[in-house]
Amino acid sequence: MDLQDFLLRARVLKLYRQAVRTARRAPPDSRAELKQVIRQEMESNRDCKDKQKIRFLISEGTERLKGLAEMLGMQGHC
Repeated sequence: MDLQDFLLRARVLKLYRQAVRTARRAPPDSRAELKQVIRQEMESNRDCKDKQKIRFLISEGTERLKGLAEMLGMQGHC
């Protein structure tokens, strides 16, 4: 694993941790399902080796996470 792979892996793990933390803010009845969806999304791209695609997926995941956080914030979930 070269440095670029290591840095991409760190960004993916950071995104995953942020997503799980954000899911904790969801209403209790949908929290488990949301965490499951997050995990499935990560698992479905686990074997991706294309660095360009990984960067795209990180960018897309970050935008989706921002949208989720905004939606939870509007609903009054801390």
